[in-house]
Amino acid sequence: MCFSPLLPSSVPLLEESPEPGGSRDTAVRGQHGGHTCGGSKQVAATATETAETETAITAITVRQLVAPPGAPTPQSRAQRPPQRASMEEEDHQLRFPSLPASKEDILDWAYPMRRDMQEILPGLFLGPYSAAMKSKLPSLESQGITHVVCVRQDIEANFIKPNFEHTFRYLVLDIADNPVENIIRFFPMTKEFIDSSIDTGGKVLVHGNAGISRSAALVIAYLMETFGMKYRDAFSHVQERRFCINPNVGFVHQLQEYEAIYLAKLTIKMMSPMQLGRSFSVQAGVPGGRKRSLEEDEDLGGMQVTAAQNG
Repeated sequence: MCFSPLLPSSVPLLEESPEPGGSRDTAVRGQHGGHTCGGSKQVAATATETAETETAITAITVRQLVAPPGAPTPQSRAQRPPQRASMEEEDHQLRFPSLPASKEDILDWAYPMRRDMQEILPGLFLGPYSAAMKSKLPSLESQGITHVVCVRQDIEANFIKPNFEHTFRYLVLDIADNPVENIIRFFPMTKEFIDSSIDTGGKVLVHGNAGISRSAALVIAYLMETFGMKYRDAFSHVQERRFCINPNVGFVHQLQEYEAIYLAKLTIKMMSPMQLGRSFSVQAGVPGGRKRSLEEDEDLGGMQVTAAQNG
């Protein structure tokens, strides 16, 4: 039998068997002061319900953690290949060839070497006009020169001129060694001329008067655009082989600006028509955006040159 003292009906009472080693019977007094006997049976029932609840919770947790076949798991999501958009971006990344090593070892610079030409890259030479004078034909032929870029100003045309037009192919450029001279406009045609020579197995000499400023700037620009180099890296590469180079400050500013220009030009060439269409559709969403974009594209070269000259 179970005996219970009188307690307020609103206070539940938890009773435990004081017998050591005995079963722990628990009884909870209800709202009306009644006392439930047979605690062991109720404990068993409560334990059963608790076990069933824990089993259900475990099953839900397992269903959440264990994904059905084919569903992405956290690990598989981390290991899955990049999306198509990322793959397209990788396919359209600009890639440049590695800078080739010179066939000859770099010699210690000596002052008299400024009167000779030096090989900057295999097939590309930089030097002064004295390396292309009439008396230098045997030296040019021994080096395998086939093309010559002759840089001069109008007032220099009397003494800086093509001397072997029947032997070599010439590109004559009218450029003044002046900080406000727009030299960027000559970079693309110079690159095209050098590439056409090297691609056919020829060799090119680029010369001005002293081979220090104008011709050096053209060669530096060629390295930048061909191998994706920054101005400082291209300048260092050329200077290691012809130590006396020193482009004027205006040419330096334009070379620094040219890095962004040639990268933008190459990026546009690599973009597919669909990507270009999306770019124009975005511009069209802004009032006057498409027209303004086209106008900016047309004036890009002039704007960059003006900025360089004013810098």
